Amino acid sequence: MKDRPEKVSKALNYLLVGSDTREGLTKAQIKQLKVGSTAVAAGGRSDTMLLLHISKSRDRAYLISLPRDSLVTIPEHLSSRDNKTMVGAASGKLNWAFAYGGAPLLIRTIEGATNLKIDHYIEISFAGFAGMVDALGGVEVCTKVDIDDPKSHLVLPAGVHTLDGIEALKYVRTRDFDGRGDIGRMQRQQQFLSSLLRKATSSGVLLNPIKMVNFINASLASVKMDSQLESNDILTLGKQLRGLSSGNVRTLTVPLSNANGNVAGVGSVVVWSPTLATELWDRLREDKSILDVVTPSPSASETAAPEVIDKFKSRTAAENPCGAIK
Repeated sequence: MKDRPEKVSKALNYLLVGSDTREGLTKAQIKQLKVGSTAVAAGGRSDTMLLLHISKSRDRAYLISLPRDSLVTIPEHLSSRDNKTMVGAASGKLNWAFAYGGAPLLIRTIEGATNLKIDHYIEISFAGFAGMVDALGGVEVCTKVDIDDPKSHLVLPAGVHTLDGIEALKYVRTRDFDGRGDIGRMQRQQQFLSSLLRKATSSGVLLNPIKMVNFINASLASVKMDSQLESNDILTLGKQLRGLSSGNVRTLTVPLSNANGNVAGVGSVVVWSPTLATELWDRLREDKSILDVVTPSPSASETAAPEVIDKFKSRTAAENPCGAIK
């Protein structure tokens, strides 16, 4: 790809995409999910997009949600209709890039919007995600409110629940029960991924050979990777994340200036903050911490601890609004 951002550190940036392709789902699972068949969703669309940044020293990781409806400039590309006609660069929604040109165009679009070089691409299907959750024996989630989503068909009373693969898939896709749309959905996805990460790296899995092998096999069988990424690299990635303390893995959503924007010819969009989002990408590009530590002034109490400023509203993997989750 031409005109890619310069790589200025040895930090790694993974683009993780959840595709809504139905491939691999059984008829029973499609019926349980109440979604269309493979023919209905031919080609697949990007259902979830996450940027995983791992520091060059491998001691910090940031998992950043990218709203599907983010307003971006989609670079010029060949038309998906005839693969011959060149379509000029234009404003559009981020998930349009995936629909128009798959992973290559999506990567170009994100690199153009962030000035971050994407090192590796991993795509997980519906079936793959469900298989990973089932291989762990389910994942716990906590909801403070009742959920009754007419589109994802998820019904959960408030409280703590252990979800199997299909129920987990409903949970991370639900977006139409609280009026918060993709923003609320992304926060639930972040909480779920934190719970999944804790479960996958818990002693109950690591010390259980059967569970560990099942999870590794499900993970490797469920993903599409770029040509430079191999199965051993996925295992290495898992080991690197496992070695991080929960306080050094943070989840956040790209800072927004307008979650309910509207652009003629594009429709409803999510607009990134021109200041905070740019600062976030600059810090990641330089592999700097997203947290600011402010030392107390000389007049402050000698026992006063340094204040940590998190302007990007990130959350550690151990934090959960409902308290501790196993």
